[in-house]
Amino acid sequence: MERALFYFFGAVAVLASLWMVTRRNALASALSLVVALVSLAALYALLQAPLLFAIQLWVYAGAVMVLVLFVVLLLNLRQEEERPEPIGVGRFTLGALVVAVLAWKALAVLEAVPRLPAPPVAPDFGGVAAVSEALFSRFVVQFEVVSVLLLAVIVGVVVLAKRRF
Repeated sequence: MERALFYFFGAVAVLASLWMVTRRNALASALSLVVALVSLAALYALLQAPLLFAIQLWVYAGAVMVLVLFVVLLLNLRQEEERPEPIGVGRFTLGALVVAVLAWKALAVLEAVPRLPAPPVAPDFGGVAAVSEALFSRFVVQFEVVSVLLLAVIVGVVVLAKRRF
């Protein structure tokens, strides 16, 4: 049952992500991102990582997506006219060929990798102590880069909103 749930939520995450990047409407893309983030939270719950589940659900699917939706509505992005863009047979064929070659190579690499048994999960996996130790010791530079990136996004939104009013 657990494996079926894993595949279900994994497929939902992949499909919602694909839906997100193929939509022209920013609001539809943002809502698709919410579905993808909630399905990732479900995967963390299946891994029995309660802290990661709560962070994913509350922080990302909740707070960050509220901010994204607020920015989309604040900028008042209008729906573009639905005009189908002609892809062309040549471009479609080239894209399909590239995807087929990449999939073939990926399968060849996966076949070459030896199958090892999964390592045992640490008893404190996904707990507060393990996550905080990893976040503030091994990944402190990445943590600070993300915080600076979020600050730049906030400044950009303020500049765009100020220009509007």
